Amino acid sequence: MSEPASSAPAPRRTFLMVLPLLAFLGLAALFWFRLGSGDPSRIPSALIGRPAPQTVLPQLEGLQADGAQVPGLDPAALNGKVSLVNVWASWCVPCHDEAPLLTDLAADTRVQMVGINYKDAPDNARRFLGRYGNPFVRVGADPNGRASIEWGVYGVPETFIVGRDGKIAYKLVGPITPDNIKAVLRPEIEKALKAGS
Repeated sequence: MSEPASSAPAPRRTFLMVLPLLAFLGLAALFWFRLGSGDPSRIPSALIGRPAPQTVLPQLEGLQADGAQVPGLDPAALNGKVSLVNVWASWCVPCHDEAPLLTDLAADTRVQMVGINYKDAPDNARRFLGRYGNPFVRVGADPNGRASIEWGVYGVPETFIVGRDGKIAYKLVGPITPDNIKAVLRPEIEKALKAGS
């Protein structure tokens, strides 16, 4: 008695069973190399080279410097100066680590330091700046996060360099560190200062 003929040869059947697994592994490898292994601080921004968002943000209530209220964010104040715009919050753990570095950057009087306080309670934000020092000449309050969305913010902290022409020259996703200050931020600041002179 002969064996019944199979509908497909054994090697072909095995290949068809393994094909979905191979496709999945190929896609996983693609995502890993394109997204997973890359530096998240190098996420491109569609806003590079475009004017900074024209959103006016109110002052952080009760924040004072030299006995006067620190002003909020007025987009017109970004024109004519190189500005470093930092999006931060008191509840953001990496923001605590970068706060002393922002104070160091503020020592360069050629650059205007501007803060956007993201989804934060004013009391907590003021305590944060009281603890670490306030490097900002302007702090805009963004309690609902809408203005930060216009800036293309993925999450806090993020930092932008805005040229004298009011256009975004560079975006750093993630916290400022001693390494990226030396390797990226200072060179980008110098480039923005030269571009506007």
